[in-house]
Amino acid sequence: MSVASMLKANFLLGVAGGLEYLKFNKAAANPLRSQEKTLRGILSYARDSVYGKEHDFGYILQAADAQELFRRFDEKVPANEYADLEPYIERHKKGEADVLFPGKPLIYATTSGTTSRPKWIPITQKYFSDVYGKRSRLWLFILIKNRPKIFLGRGFSIVGKTVEGHAPDGTVFGSVSGFAQGNTPGFVRALYTNPPIVYSIKDYTARYYTLMRMGIEHDVTLIVSVNPSTMIELQKNVDIYFEEYCKDIENGTLSKEVNIESEIRAELEPLFKPNPARAEELRRIKAEKGRVVLKDYWPNLQVLTTWKCANTKIYLDDVADILPEQTFWHEFSYYSSECAVGMVPDGGIDTCVSSHHHYIEFVEESEVGKPDARFYRVHELEMGKRYCPYVTTFSGLYRYNMNDIVEVGSIYKGTPCFHLIGKAGGVVSLTGEKLSEAQFIDAVKTACGKTGIQSPFHIGFLDVKAKGYKFYYEFAQPVTPAQVETFNMAVDAALKDLNIEYASKRDSLRLDAPEPFVLQKDAFEKFKGIMMAEEGSRDGQFKLNLLLQDEMRHSKFKRLLK
Repeated sequence: MSVASMLKANFLLGVAGGLEYLKFNKAAANPLRSQEKTLRGILSYARDSVYGKEHDFGYILQAADAQELFRRFDEKVPANEYADLEPYIERHKKGEADVLFPGKPLIYATTSGTTSRPKWIPITQKYFSDVYGKRSRLWLFILIKNRPKIFLGRGFSIVGKTVEGHAPDGTVFGSVSGFAQGNTPGFVRALYTNPPIVYSIKDYTARYYTLMRMGIEHDVTLIVSVNPSTMIELQKNVDIYFEEYCKDIENGTLSKEVNIESEIRAELEPLFKPNPARAEELRRIKAEKGRVVLKDYWPNLQVLTTWKCANTKIYLDDVADILPEQTFWHEFSYYSSECAVGMVPDGGIDTCVSSHHHYIEFVEESEVGKPDARFYRVHELEMGKRYCPYVTTFSGLYRYNMNDIVEVGSIYKGTPCFHLIGKAGGVVSLTGEKLSEAQFIDAVKTACGKTGIQSPFHIGFLDVKAKGYKFYYEFAQPVTPAQVETFNMAVDAALKDLNIEYASKRDSLRLDAPEPFVLQKDAFEKFKGIMMAEEGSRDGQFKLNLLLQDEMRHSKFKRLLK
């Protein structure tokens, strides 16, 4: 894009996004008033639906003030898991209207889930327009505010396949990230280095090869890749296929050695033109640098937006090492198929709830699962405390349990803001030790410091039959069996320091010592490939707890031992 075109784009997005920024700030300044207005809007919207009539939305709306409204909502509408709402969603899928909300869903966003059976999250036209559309404009405004040159080059994005199939009534279902990207302004979509059809390539390696073959040819100034682990995978792809990229770029081809469906290849090949100048430039960089990393082939990168919280933190140092100095690394925000909760308005990691788009409540972490747990409103959250969020949306989710744990870390304009800690299921227990994912991650970090052995990826499984835990480590350097044992003992010792119940159970022999296993190089990426091939998981929003009780996932890691 030329400087003149960039300035025009910045102006247009500045006007549209600036208006959303003002609305966002206004809602953040008075979250109580904003949440009352939003809840009334959602209840009014759905009062004549099957769910609205069953749960007396009309009665709730008669409340005279905010506190009475919240009290009546608590009284009439129960906290819901997906299974509670699934019967209503199934009615929609079969073509019935006015079940959870007026009319029928525009689309369904299917989640990767924890099994091969996905959740079907309905998205209404109202939600798609008012949340995804306005959120995209706000997001772009924030990025431009931080890096005005973001549109001088091209965009590179990793999202899921937008259309994966159809419900029984013909309604489309697919990836929420694909839908969201499709809702960005047209000129922004045109800047991306690859067309959406690339995300339909089934072979994991072929898809990444194609993405990077198309991306590395251009001067990329914006990257959208929700999971930072993807950046590491792409760099490894560059390490392996760099010369093949150069040949393809030089000749205007797409390697015949890459396993791409014939119909997709036929659509892609006309897009390529010989570019010997870029191929020569890349080869020169390779000759000078030896290993070519992101800051070499995309030196003008202005913005990278990914998650930076929870278990994605283990990739942050590796990604930071390959970024250009000027890159603004933006936290993507607390975001899921169920709800685009809010936005990170600055360079931090805390999401500020879009109080004018959804109604959101919280239960303290220690109270999760208790029948008499108190629900807090967003304005009642306390700094440093951890909560489980429950969302109510214009897409038919009512007091829906997100099954996540978030921690309040800052305040924006009067609204407490938070970041993801992990899944609420990130705590496992065999004999009452209640070991958390965060404790396991901290223990491995401590062991790395004490032993000098680095573990770029690690995962633990509770094995009930084995009466203990099995810890799987990928090591950055060659290790002997004795070193593995020493490292694992250091992890065990650190867990005892971090968790008094774990120490008690270990010392009393109610819990056996954890058993260590060594993983192959790039184990996470290989596991991700297995999940995509065998379970239908998606790469763009792939999530994995690092401590869990899950025999399906455990069995797959057993296949990745060194």
